[in-house]
Amino acid sequence: MSHRRPFVAGNWKMHMGADTATAFTEQLVATDLPTTVDVVVCPPFVSLPAAAMMLSGSAVVLGAQNAHWEDAGAFTGEVAPPMLAELGVEWVIIGHSERRTLFGETDASAARRAASVQRAGLGVIYCIGETLEQRDDGDTMDVLQRQCAVLEALDPERLVVAYEPVWAIGTGRTATADQAQEAHAFVRSRLAALFDGPTAAAVRVVYGGSLKPGNADELLALADVDGGLIGGASLDVSSFSAIIRAAASAARE
Repeated sequence: MSHRRPFVAGNWKMHMGADTATAFTEQLVATDLPTTVDVVVCPPFVSLPAAAMMLSGSAVVLGAQNAHWEDAGAFTGEVAPPMLAELGVEWVIIGHSERRTLFGETDASAARRAASVQRAGLGVIYCIGETLEQRDDGDTMDVLQRQCAVLEALDPERLVVAYEPVWAIGTGRTATADQAQEAHAFVRSRLAALFDGPTAAAVRVVYGGSLKPGNADELLALADVDGGLIGGASLDVSSFSAIIRAAASAARE
C-alpha cells in the first residue's frame, strides 16, 4: 500500500433497515478498530438517521449511496445533498456500477451528482470500472480514461476514486493482483494528468470488487491500492473489521 492514509467504506446497498443498522453500528463502534484507517459506512437512506445516532462521537463516518444534482425540486424518489448533510453524512457514493447498469446512470449524470455533493461540502466516492465484455475486448483502459475525464471538474481534496471491475461485483470473482494494480496505476496516471503533482498524489484510489478478508491482505498491499469499497463483506462486523485491520497492516509495511 502507498503512503496515503487508508480509506475503507462499506456499501450496504439495499440491506439493513433502521433496527438492523442500529445493532450493526453499535457493535462496530464497540469494536477495537485501527485509528490509522478512515472508515465509512453507507446505509440505505431510511437507515441513515439510526446509523448517525449510533456513530455520533465515534471515529466511524457516515456515508450515503447516492444523491441528486439539485438541492431541491420535483424529483420524486431522489435525495438532495443538503438533506444528507443535515443528517451528518460526510461521504456519498456516486456512479456505482449498479447505478450505471441498472438505473441508467451515465458519465454526465454522475458528474453532475458528484459536483452537487461537493457543493454541499461533502466528499465523493466516485466509482469507475469496466464490464466483462469491455475487458474481454481489451477496452479497459479506454473505459477508465473516459470515466476519469469528468474528475477534472471536481475538488480533489474531497475525492476518493473507487475502481470496481463490474464483472467482479457480487459475482464472487475478483480481479487478480496484477489486474487490480494495473488498473489502479492507470487511474493514478490519469489523476496526474488532471491535477498538479502533489494534489494528484494525495487522492486515494480504492478497490471495489468482491474484496473480503480472504483476499484483503494481497489486494491492499498493492502499491496503488489505498483501501476498499466493500459490498457484501461490509454487512458482517467481523468481516468488515478484518478488512479494516488488513488495510492498517498494509499501510505499516
